[in-house]
Amino acid sequence: MTDDDARAAGVAARLHDVRRRIADAERAAGRRPGSVRLLLATKTVPAALVRAAVGAGVDLIGENRVQELVAKGPELAGLPVEIHLIGHLQSNKVNPALRWASCVQSVDSPEIAARLAERSTGAGRVLDVLIQVNVSGEETKFGVLPAAATDVAAGVAMLPGLRLRGFMTIGPNSPDQGAVRAGYARLRELRDAVVGSGEAGTPEATELSMGMSGDLELAIAEGATIVRIGAAVFGTRQQ
Repeated sequence: MTDDDARAAGVAARLHDVRRRIADAERAAGRRPGSVRLLLATKTVPAALVRAAVGAGVDLIGENRVQELVAKGPELAGLPVEIHLIGHLQSNKVNPALRWASCVQSVDSPEIAARLAERSTGAGRVLDVLIQVNVSGEETKFGVLPAAATDVAAGVAMLPGLRLRGFMTIGPNSPDQGAVRAGYARLRELRDAVVGSGEAGTPEATELSMGMSGDLELAIAEGATIVRIGAAVFGTRQQ
């Protein structure tokens, strides 16, 4: 067995463990089996390992950095995988991001939403987007604050070229599981308020992208529809 074969086998084995954790968490929360999608966060992961994960059945990946998205895109082209941008997006990176991403989960301002809408409309496409919400208010995190999230979502939902699909957050950096879970509950409440508002373009905003390797069970208990997993499958990443 080559080193590449061994790494691919390790990815497949850890994927099995993560899928079991997701299924167990769905069951514990009384959720429908298969109601939570697994997104593999592939920051710093070589394209060869990403292809191995796709070969093991992964159909959704997320890149944090536009430069990595652009570098890996040609190597992943043609594979049965959906690619999302899950990291902060600067306005000058919109064009290359749109070339490869089918969804931007990190819309964190009306300005970046308007830029995406302009470029998507010009390209004759409709781009799925999620609003990133900073549920913890931590200064080190991107995202709109919860108090502004419903207004931002309503504005994004009206933009041509965009389809508002839901909300994303990064859980609070805290050992307090109650605080982490409360942050996820807050995002669910915001999602429910937006979907139930009756505003144009909001009925499809049902996605909740929240939860990572260390806290996916808490996120699923609070309604996550997408969990973003990196380290539990690929190991501790290189910076």
